Amino acid sequence: MGIDASAYTASVAAVDPKGIRFQQREMVPVPQGERGIRPQVAVFAHLRALPGLIAQALAMIPVSELAAVAVSTRPRPVSDSYLPPFEVGHRLAEVLALGLNVPLMATTHQEGHIRAAMVGSGGPYRDRFYALHASGGTTELVSATWRSAGGLAQVRFLGGSDDLYAGQFVDRVGVRLGGPFPAGPYLERIATQDSGYPALPFGRPRYHDGAWWISFSGPEAEARRRIERGDDPALVAAAVEMAVAEALAALAAKFPPGPLLLVGGVAANQRIQQRLSRRLLTRDGWELYFAPPELCRDNAVGVAYIGQDRIEG
Repeated sequence: MGIDASAYTASVAAVDPKGIRFQQREMVPVPQGERGIRPQVAVFAHLRALPGLIAQALAMIPVSELAAVAVSTRPRPVSDSYLPPFEVGHRLAEVLALGLNVPLMATTHQEGHIRAAMVGSGGPYRDRFYALHASGGTTELVSATWRSAGGLAQVRFLGGSDDLYAGQFVDRVGVRLGGPFPAGPYLERIATQDSGYPALPFGRPRYHDGAWWISFSGPEAEARRRIERGDDPALVAAAVEMAVAEALAALAAKFPPGPLLLVGGVAANQRIQQRLSRRLLTRDGWELYFAPPELCRDNAVGVAYIGQDRIEG
């Protein structure tokens, strides 16, 4: 069983060698017009949601079949990564593992995203590959290692955004246009392409502190100005999607081509996927992997598979 309690979503999943046996998630409600919530709101929402999700899973999976409980204990696999909502999932998973007398396996939200996207896209099961994690709380390009015995191993940071995350950019513009939070599906629904509409300007990747960095604050400010002057919301939405795709492609292009896995809620956007493909696949050596939307967005499937990988390894 996998448990993931992120900034906005409580998720539970169960897997076995044949595939996904159970998956369910519950979003933390965000009031209309708001661009997010405080972490303590998510903590209380997860405390209410997770027991019910776990009970649903246990109603479908006999306790005797549960070999381990896996849980994301922090956002990313670095020492200073911390967010209070993850403590809820962590402590409930501890109690569950103790009660069932099975091992507890800790991982991170980012690694769960990568593993779920691998399941959904069928790869890349390579010794080394890239993962581009684009969401409301993270925009990072990492290198990852896959081992046939043990599964996902080292995840190393290569670059990312140093102001707004891609998902924050999308959400700020989408909420300003009247959409709900999170605003990614809303933007994708209303966006209309128009080749004559000016693209949002964005700076090229910059190298500092040992990594490559992109920025979304400039495009977000320009999108806000266009909304204030009355531009067509559909054109603004399409311009936001294009700006995200162009910035992510420019970041990836700073590295030697190879297998690239797209993960995170922003990666579920079909237009962003198409634009990335057009920008990167013109260079020999790039292979792009896209998971279906339900395995791009926050879920506990990847966390559960990480637990299974470790058992089998």
